[in-house]
Amino acid sequence: MSTPTVPAGVTPVDPAERVGTRVDGVDVLGALSPSRAGDFLACPLLYRFRTVDRLPEPPSVDALRGTVVHKVLEDLFDLPAPDRVPGRAAAMVEGAWEVLLAAEPALATLFPEHDEGAAVGAWLESCRSVLERYFSLEDPRRLEPADRELYVETVTDSKLLLRGVIDRVDVASDGAIRLVDYKTGTSPGLDYEGRALFQLKFYALVVWRMRGIIPKRLQLIYLANAEVLSYDPDEQDLLATERKVLAVWDAIKHAQETGDWQPSPGPLCRWCSHQALCPAYGGTPPPLPEPSEESGREAQASDSSG
Repeated sequence: MSTPTVPAGVTPVDPAERVGTRVDGVDVLGALSPSRAGDFLACPLLYRFRTVDRLPEPPSVDALRGTVVHKVLEDLFDLPAPDRVPGRAAAMVEGAWEVLLAAEPALATLFPEHDEGAAVGAWLESCRSVLERYFSLEDPRRLEPADRELYVETVTDSKLLLRGVIDRVDVASDGAIRLVDYKTGTSPGLDYEGRALFQLKFYALVVWRMRGIIPKRLQLIYLANAEVLSYDPDEQDLLATERKVLAVWDAIKHAQETGDWQPSPGPLCRWCSHQALCPAYGGTPPPLPEPSEESGREAQASDSSG
């Protein structure tokens, strides 16, 4: 069977990878972020496609909407508190889009050229609708985040670098820490809450190791259906998270050593960009990249994170 052509698109890059410490020259075995750990837990073959092969994935208007909304929510707190109102946030949407478009002009191809901007206009309005729901959940005029888009990292005793980028960190007057993550999708059902919280527990573990303080609260803000999922972790939670992360890393190393990256077919496959290359759907993965001492270390180290 011939190897299918890899679709054109963009190579997914984790925010943590954009700003993270280069592993070269640092005494670590590799690096892991919650996004890539989540990829491996969902499907080892997906982890391989994204992190080892670095296959491009077609951009989507949904993902782009998430990027614009995150940018506006980050910049909103640069304004004086009284100005953090829905109308001002709505006015910031077009500017956030223009910044993204200037950095990646190819994003314009997501919208038809022949409709005189109607599709872009409708999409920008959908971004504003998502932001409007945010104001039904929080009043940003009463918040002064300690950090936004905060890059965090720590090295475990086993020399694994854990890293990620936290949307927002709030610190109360008594020093209590709240970690906040915005999601532009809908909140998960009860069966998937644990998976959703894994990302924030990962961040909480890293913050604990960095600052010696266990975050008081983890908060996921789901903007599509205006719901908030909160969780108050304790030391046992974070120790269990550390054990899980290290077990994931051991499984990744085993897959790298054996070349055995198994697919895990399931409901999420319908959104996967790589079905044409997946054996579960009759496809054939491309040959693994030729290993070398440096590239092998980088494949382990340069996971993409979120």
